[in-house]
Amino acid sequence: MAANRPSEATANWWRDAAIYQIYVRSFADGDGDGTGDLAGVRAKLPYLVELGVDALWFTPWYLSPLADGGYDVADYRTIDPAFGTLAEAEKLIAEARGLGIRTIIDIVPNHVSDRHAWFRAALEAGSGSPERDLFHFRAGRGADGEIPPNDWVSEFGGTPWTRLDDGEWYLHLFATQQPDLNWAHPAVRQEHEDVLRFWFERGVSGVRIDSAALLAKDPALPDFTLGQDPHPFVDRDELHDIYRSWRAIADEYDGVFVGEVWLPDTERFARYLRPDELHTAFNFNFLACPWDPALLRTAIDDTLAEHASVGAPATWVLCNHDVTRTVTRYGRAETGFDFAAKTFGTPTDLALGTRRARAAALLSLALPGAAYLYQGEELGLPEADIPLDRIQDPMHFRKGGTDPGRDGCRVPLPWSAREPHAGFGGTTAPWLPQPAGWSAYAADLQSDDPDSMLSLYREALRLRRSEPGFETAGQPGIARLTWLDTAPEVLAFTRTEGLVCVVNLAAEPAELPSHTAVLLASGPLDRTGRLPQDTAVWLRV
Repeated sequence: MAANRPSEATANWWRDAAIYQIYVRSFADGDGDGTGDLAGVRAKLPYLVELGVDALWFTPWYLSPLADGGYDVADYRTIDPAFGTLAEAEKLIAEARGLGIRTIIDIVPNHVSDRHAWFRAALEAGSGSPERDLFHFRAGRGADGEIPPNDWVSEFGGTPWTRLDDGEWYLHLFATQQPDLNWAHPAVRQEHEDVLRFWFERGVSGVRIDSAALLAKDPALPDFTLGQDPHPFVDRDELHDIYRSWRAIADEYDGVFVGEVWLPDTERFARYLRPDELHTAFNFNFLACPWDPALLRTAIDDTLAEHASVGAPATWVLCNHDVTRTVTRYGRAETGFDFAAKTFGTPTDLALGTRRARAAALLSLALPGAAYLYQGEELGLPEADIPLDRIQDPMHFRKGGTDPGRDGCRVPLPWSAREPHAGFGGTTAPWLPQPAGWSAYAADLQSDDPDSMLSLYREALRLRRSEPGFETAGQPGIARLTWLDTAPEVLAFTRTEGLVCVVNLAAEPAELPSHTAVLLASGPLDRTGRLPQDTAVWLRV
């Protein structure tokens, strides 16, 4: 049964919200077994309230063998025992909401775990069975069917096909343990609609959709030809009918969607944000953009333009559970992000990266729309080097060991500098090793330091919520900002009357526009009141 309709202001909360991403396994360990859990999250709710976020996005917390960090779901209606119980999840949702923090959960519709009941039944039923129609099973090519059914490449590298003992192959665009669902089958659509209702009934406010542009496949599963249109498995038109049916369900509960949509074509990206489809989608162009003034300005302008065309608010994010942490990325010669470019041993200047990350925090939080903050970014955590024998990410193994994988941004958080394992929880070693010196980033140390990254984020989020200059006239979150006339290496813009954001990427200090107060700066101004290189400031004018 849908909740009572909220006021217009409350209904639009997602348009300019600050949303904190929680990777449960690495956030906080409540029972001391080395794995983060829901008890740990509940214990840290006061920290999240003080940080000033509006919502929590949880990466998958469902029953899973964790072949891909929980994105291999065995049961969408069951919490993995390592994290807790369904009752604990319901209590967490309610407790957070009582503190003014909403909950967004992760749905993984492209695939399930090979331990999912449907896939186990498909294996037992055999070739030609109705159970196998829920997935993409095919005979192989070649004299004995020994060649995969097509030439597609997995998102993790290598062939996306695995052959069974009975000779058939099944499709998995990701890891072998993640068989793709057949979204042309009505039972697949019905099941996911039921899962959405299940979680909306339990009080969640939104759903993040993993790999949202990959669900539909060309039924012929043809070989891929570069430039092929339509693509055989990316951004197919059939997807929009799926998301229209989802939107109707979300509207019953005043729920919202955010899609993981990686598309270079801005016009096609915007189609997912039409008023009867997804509410928002992640802005990967900004996330992957190098620390370069011209490229950043272009990314911002393009983002606002493509969202304005459909009346949707933009989202701004610097990092997530798949991406090299901001402090590390900005401290390298190549400051953009590209999965294909990840290698071991990349030289990094963490002091430079930290200075830029602080400035980028103020830049991203000043932009109109919703802001996503990945856990640990507010502590200024760097990407960790994981010992080779401790790496767990399948991306590393699927690429022959050349890619360090994503574990480096998933290391358990440091909470208390003087406690074992930096206060992650108990005396049991965490599931991923914390680097030497990790306790120097601990939240308790940073809480007492007015110049820390944590203090910067707390103050920025407080101002973002309370300062009139961040308000947007008319519909929240979609107004264009106004650029000020500056040197090419300086980004300066107004949001509304009374607020200016300036970011200096030039080698020389930059003069500030006339202002009545400095609201917040990512670093100290120079002796003459100018803005140093790689520094950002918010001004009241």
